[in-house]
Amino acid sequence: MHIHQKTLARTVHFSGLGVHSGRMVNVAVHPAPANHGIKFLRKDIADATPIPARFNVVVDTSLATVIGYDGVIVSTIEHLMASLAGLAIDNALVELDNYELPIMDGSAGPFTRGLLAAGTITQDKPRFAFLIRRPIHIEQNGKSVAVYPDRCYRITCTIRYDHPLIGEQTCSIEMNQRTFVDEICNARTFGFFHEVEAMQQLGLARGGSLENAVVIGTDGVMNPDGLRYTDEFVRHKLLDCIGDFSLMGIPIIGHVVTHCSGHAFNQSFLQKLFEEKSAWEIIPISADDHEVSRREPSRIGEPKERTAPWQS
Repeated sequence: MHIHQKTLARTVHFSGLGVHSGRMVNVAVHPAPANHGIKFLRKDIADATPIPARFNVVVDTSLATVIGYDGVIVSTIEHLMASLAGLAIDNALVELDNYELPIMDGSAGPFTRGLLAAGTITQDKPRFAFLIRRPIHIEQNGKSVAVYPDRCYRITCTIRYDHPLIGEQTCSIEMNQRTFVDEICNARTFGFFHEVEAMQQLGLARGGSLENAVVIGTDGVMNPDGLRYTDEFVRHKLLDCIGDFSLMGIPIIGHVVTHCSGHAFNQSFLQKLFEEKSAWEIIPISADDHEVSRREPSRIGEPKERTAPWQS
């Protein structure tokens, strides 16, 4: 893990359709100062306040991760957030002129490539992480999310669908830029044709198409070019998980394990994690992950150890 915070070297622009709204949106991701975090600003609303990308401002998880403040929302942030987290970009201001981010090709690949092309600069403030000291676990109706102590940030994701093309799939990675870029960021969102058709009849998924999602029909994948990976489905769920867990505000040093989870259950877990204050502490990231993992618990009961540096 990087030990200093990073931001973009220059502004990068994206444009496209929102998958649910079907509306065109233009996005500019700007550099931001240290300890700023990731914030979203609606430029189409006069005097709008920047909304921090944090779990405690999530207002909806039914179809995507939606954040909101003072009646203003920003929807479908998970793919861009996954790209920022996957590239260890800590500080950025995301400006957009509509309420939903563009779906692009259904993956985080276009965002990731744009951010990589913009480049990053290292800032003069330390980077912090949640060091997991003991396991935290929630389970309900066949879904579960847990986090365990580990020497690095690791994610294991399992999905199960009653469809022969998917079945049960598991993907496990150590979270770093190389793995994210090479193995995760290009995995696309997916859905079943009958579900997409039903949503569109209800006025949802208006921007959805074979150009921005893997669509599964009765005879298999309907996309002419097929799948990008044999297990693209679980890789995309892991991508969503990276985006959802980035709403903690800083990375984790621990092993996140999800089973049949989604945006809503991931959000429930984050709320549980922040309640379990004795299970973790916030520490500056060391140059040596092994050294970090061997640290003895220190001042775990002190409130200031429970606060991210930009929240104090």
